[in-house]
Amino acid sequence: MMHTYWQASRAPRYSLLFALPLLIIYQVLAALAPPGPGGMGVRNGADVILESVFVWLAGAWGPRLFMLCLIGVGAWLIARDLRANRTLSPAVLAGMLLESVLLALVFGVVVGSLTAAVLGTPPPPMVVGFNTQQLSRWTMLMLSLGAGIYEELLFRVVLVGLLAWGAKKLLGWRPLVAGSAATVLGALIFSAFHYIGPFGDRFEVYSFVFRTIAGLFFSGLYLLRGFGITAWTHALYDVFLLLR
Repeated sequence: MMHTYWQASRAPRYSLLFALPLLIIYQVLAALAPPGPGGMGVRNGADVILESVFVWLAGAWGPRLFMLCLIGVGAWLIARDLRANRTLSPAVLAGMLLESVLLALVFGVVVGSLTAAVLGTPPPPMVVGFNTQQLSRWTMLMLSLGAGIYEELLFRVVLVGLLAWGAKKLLGWRPLVAGSAATVLGALIFSAFHYIGPFGDRFEVYSFVFRTIAGLFFSGLYLLRGFGITAWTHALYDVFLLLR
């Protein structure tokens, strides 16, 4: 039974369907969010980066094209998997939610302990990297959920995948070496990403190392447990920090 759950929960029909509520809730909250300082709309940075590619290609139609491609590719992968495996169990989805909650609860302790071991210093309290004086709590919730869906899509699926592909095809590295190097470089870029922009964190060594190790953790989780559980674990961890 456990073996069946382990395999099924990584399949697109479960993994992508499980991630869908994150996308929907994020988009609804983003549409309802009040403007940020200066009257600018507030969205997750990874969302903006991904969407900007489509804006460059299609101008004003870029955001619609981005969402159409995102939903279309996901629907195609789910439909293809459903044709090959005509089962969809609510129990598996419930198990995935429970697993994500448990992973999110232990994530901070594990990554914080590893960071403290690397730096040789006790971990300071971690907070969500948004300025609470500038953003409403609903906006911060929206950004937390967006971190799960869009940061995992950008940094794990797109960035690490492209880096690994480039190392293999352009540099001729073996798959294992290319994948390992792409994962480490992707984790460093993921960490640095949190200090960019008007709502970026103030740079600190501990938080940078913490997020680098977090990037390695999420990459390993993505490979082992698929996109859906990784996205929910990331989002829930940020939400739990927000609720503290």
